[in-house]
Amino acid sequence: MNQNRQNHFTLPSIAGKLLSLLPVYPGSLLFASALNVALKNSLPQDVRHTLKGKRLCIHVRDAQLAFHFCCDGERFAACQAEGKPDLLIAASAQDFLLLARRQEDPDTLFFSRRLIMEGDTELGLLVKNTLDAIEFPPFDPSRLLARFQTKP
Repeated sequence: MNQNRQNHFTLPSIAGKLLSLLPVYPGSLLFASALNVALKNSLPQDVRHTLKGKRLCIHVRDAQLAFHFCCDGERFAACQAEGKPDLLIAASAQDFLLLARRQEDPDTLFFSRRLIMEGDTELGLLVKNTLDAIEFPPFDPSRLLARFQTKP
């Protein structure tokens, strides 16, 4: 990773170019599956209802990856990258990691232009406020791996 003057890391451009060669759908399928595991029983019914039929995209700018997914009202599913999504959220890989680990506030990233939201503003606020309200531990890769390990 490269480090700029503000102690902000970005993936080297060659890594982003290589990652951009990957097919989009399998990554979106994995992302939607991870969302279903992470948010299982956490999304209120009114939020699920609002998300129903909405197309969303998470764009990891420096990795040149985009995850396209939608919600059927109960679960998230991968979808094709056709037209503009209802909501696009873009940031660097490091900034998404900081958000997931709750080490950075989304408003701070937004106002410093490191987090970008495009599309349905009300939907963006709903997603942000819903994720802020969910009481789940910060993203810790070792905890995630422990959930998938089988016990002897």
